[in-house]
Amino acid sequence: MASRSATSGHDERAADAVKAGIVITAGDPRTQAELAAEAEAAGWDGVFTWDGIAIGLTDTYDPWVVMAAMAMRTSRVTLGAILTPPARRRPWKLAREAMTVDRLSNGRLVLPVGLGTLDDGAFGNVGEPTEGRIRAERLDESLAILEGLWSGEPFAFEGTHYRFGPMTFRPTPVQRPRIPIWVVAIHGSERSMARALRYDGIVAQVEDPAGIAALADATALRPAGGRPFEIVAQGQTPPDRARATEIVSPIAAAGATWWIDADWDGSTVETVRSRIAAGPPGAAALSSRDATSGRR
Repeated sequence: MASRSATSGHDERAADAVKAGIVITAGDPRTQAELAAEAEAAGWDGVFTWDGIAIGLTDTYDPWVVMAAMAMRTSRVTLGAILTPPARRRPWKLAREAMTVDRLSNGRLVLPVGLGTLDDGAFGNVGEPTEGRIRAERLDESLAILEGLWSGEPFAFEGTHYRFGPMTFRPTPVQRPRIPIWVVAIHGSERSMARALRYDGIVAQVEDPAGIAALADATALRPAGGRPFEIVAQGQTPPDRARATEIVSPIAAAGATWWIDADWDGSTVETVRSRIAAGPPGAAALSSRDATSGRR
């Protein structure tokens, strides 16, 4: 298959075609919920928080509580946490938390997952496994458990790390057959790519158009049918709409379907609010979203 062009032009149409989300990296839960409402009004397609337990001196809040607050203040945007490491969570508890937020948001949750970062004290510092192989095995088993419990039918599991007898989780999530799962994957890693292609999206670990194009080509091997498969690119753009569009357009043209904007270094409530207010990349993005989402 011919590779998608990584240099097909920095036009606004490409940036408008990709969905745009923003990670709220500052503020307490009440403030993050307010910022989520502002992002929805400004035309963003998704609003995300982040999942951590103890990372240095960073102010950290439970992502499921934050997403519940965001769900109560919004009605259109996709919600999620960038990203959840199931290896340090109990999958049956995660299944219940995710279902609850999906119900609360009327089916707007996505679940981005990966192995997690080891600078979080909730891994080795509390006795959780840090070896990559074990975290990957736990991730695979956790995803299988989530799917089984979200089915609403009796489900039992017998794995290397988790085992339990039949349980029936009701109610099911709003979204069927499951809440969309986006998986961190690296092109060239057979195991991580195979895992991602079993689910609903890839969270890319590259920022260049050529890397995104390689991922997009790999996803073409998936069987047709079912919900669209997402290719999620990440990075940071300034509150200058023209410059933001220039940055995102080649990524979108290469095959990304989502752009997630985040300032992980020294953000404040004021800087996040400023970026939100400037709107997502693409000069026509706000007007086109207003036309299709219904004015509130």
